Amino acid sequence: MSSGTATFWIIIAVVSASFGALHGFLFGDGPKLAGLLYGTCIGLLTIAYQRGVFLAGYSERLRRLPTPAYIVAAEISLVFVIVAGMALTGLVLRTLGIVDKPLMEAITPKLSTIPFALVMSAIIVSVLRVRDLIGGETFLNLILGRYHRPVREERIFLFLDLAGSTAYAARHGDLAAQELLKAVFSAIAEPVRRYRGQVDDYVGDQVIVSWPLARGIEQARCVACVFAIHRALDDDRARWLARFGLVPELRAALHGGSVVTAEVGVDRHKIAYFGDVMNATARLEGLCRETQRAVLISEAVLARLPVLPEGIEAEALGSYHLRGRSETMAVHALADRRRPLFVGARAEVDADRRAAGRVYAALRG
Repeated sequence: MSSGTATFWIIIAVVSASFGALHGFLFGDGPKLAGLLYGTCIGLLTIAYQRGVFLAGYSERLRRLPTPAYIVAAEISLVFVIVAGMALTGLVLRTLGIVDKPLMEAITPKLSTIPFALVMSAIIVSVLRVRDLIGGETFLNLILGRYHRPVREERIFLFLDLAGSTAYAARHGDLAAQELLKAVFSAIAEPVRRYRGQVDDYVGDQVIVSWPLARGIEQARCVACVFAIHRALDDDRARWLARFGLVPELRAALHGGSVVTAEVGVDRHKIAYFGDVMNATARLEGLCRETQRAVLISEAVLARLPVLPEGIEAEALGSYHLRGRSETMAVHALADRRRPLFVGARAEVDADRRAAGRVYAALRG
């Protein structure tokens, strides 16, 4: 469940309305329609601000401040958002005849309500922050205790690896490379949500995405997700070139099968997967370099797909003996005939061309 889905906002509205009812119990004569509506509107507005639905540029500038200044500025900003939400809600409720108060009284927040709204907003934001850190589906599974005991299940895994990240770090430094990875991971998130996958882990410059088998093969979501990510990066070429001097290119491997899923950890809990499938998918991703292909898929997954997405073609590459495995794996390359991919070459060529241009310009200057 992502912050862009209707389900997410419905849950936020229900939780916010319950806080409005709680306010009625604590400071009034019980929950009323007006209190429920106040809670709903203020909660939705606050979370929308926190998630960057509006004033995203302002929030981004705040994050660049030193930590003490950011904390103060963020709290003051949140107070203004809450006060504005209360005033706007009061105006709407008075216009609709739900509250019968003079205009100034309707739009002027009560001083006792502001601290309550701040505390409730902080609770919601904190829970959402934890959810964002570990992933929505993982968060729900941990809350429900689904994997307290190991469970065997069928899953599809997608390993994505950023090509040329080591060379980029060598040229520009680790901090610049981290900024690049952060931007790439952010760009990947939306297609993964759209195709109902879940980001399970980040390992260096690699992203691990998975689906329950039935969900991943339905409408070939796992394959569609890969090429949606590639298109998203390619469609934003100008911005990537302006900011980083290259267009990110990803190697991708799709494989699936039976894994054991379990909740692990003591001080820090996470949901982990165990089995040959994980090792095989990692080896398959490494095979992208050897075969010079951007996207590889195992026969085990390809054979179960009802149909490939429009424009996507599969090419049989034969069977490979992957390191660490006793059995061979039948491998296929996937390609979008409308947008050929050349992983590991284009970024280096573009970078060398720009570097040569800068040298040439400096010599002439």
